[in-house]
Amino acid sequence: MRAAIVDQPGSIRVGEVPDPKPGERQVVIKVGACGICGTDLHIADGHFPPTPYPIVPGHEFAGEIVELGTDVPGGWEVGDRVAVDPSLFCGYCRPCRAGHGNLCENWGATGDTVNGAFAEYVAVPSANCFRMPDGMTWQQGALVEPVSCAVHGVRRIGAEPGERFLIVGAGTMGLVMQQLLQRSGAEVTVVDRNLSRLGRARELGAVAVAGDVSELHDEKFDAAADCTGAVPAIEAAFDSLRRGGRLLVFGVAPEEARVALSPFRIYNDEITIVGSMAVLHSYEVALDLVASGKIDSASLLTDELPLEKFAEALDLMRSGGGLKVQVLPGGDHG
Repeated sequence: MRAAIVDQPGSIRVGEVPDPKPGERQVVIKVGACGICGTDLHIADGHFPPTPYPIVPGHEFAGEIVELGTDVPGGWEVGDRVAVDPSLFCGYCRPCRAGHGNLCENWGATGDTVNGAFAEYVAVPSANCFRMPDGMTWQQGALVEPVSCAVHGVRRIGAEPGERFLIVGAGTMGLVMQQLLQRSGAEVTVVDRNLSRLGRARELGAVAVAGDVSELHDEKFDAAADCTGAVPAIEAAFDSLRRGGRLLVFGVAPEEARVALSPFRIYNDEITIVGSMAVLHSYEVALDLVASGKIDSASLLTDELPLEKFAEALDLMRSGGGLKVQVLPGGDHG
């Protein structure tokens, strides 16, 4: 089959790899759509430590079951249309036993630590499959994974009706989080240096938008979320908080990055800082949100490219030219 392969950081090609075979309790998926995430850029550049090389990346995906392995539970059949949670938790380490599989000491994910879905086919655990309703497109199905990450992030930071919330970063994740927070009754201000994205944030209901936090004239917020992973953005989000405020570190920063935050403010103003890692008990909720239209997928899905143009898709994502860039390995828009 054809697949996008990162042989080593900076070395990317599309070529032939063996067809996947389903193991026990696994199924093989014919990939309908797979979205490009910031993590994929980190993998391509060698900045995501869990990734081994070579690897076929791709963890935001949906498709059709075409083969069943042995002892597959749940009544799955060839032809079922599914969105797939890429999480691979061991189930026996201390975090897993405590219900925090996303913090698994042996953490893995399809497309991050084992071959993923920038390919014609991918093998996954059947337990990670979620049935897509009729009428839901592959593109919408592939959007479920990033929405599930945002659902977990909003649960981590919390939101109350009437709270004033700042989001730094109006990419796909920032705009998804904006929609979720607004559904909780929060008033959301969105900041992004890519000014072309701010109109979309406004259309989705932002009470204010700006190109930089400094343009908000020292306005203070009950809570803030950084969706960029950029150190200056994290520091600006922290500085924007009023006393008793909360900061969500949601964007993926390089492992070696460090921020300068005032420990006196954290103590004296009782600032709460939380992180949010991937997906946790949030996939089914996210699927329902996308399928029901409660998340406006049309505002987020901007670019579709064939598998052979995978490198161009990465460049488009890197340039900030689109929002959610997706690869369609089979060219199927169904």
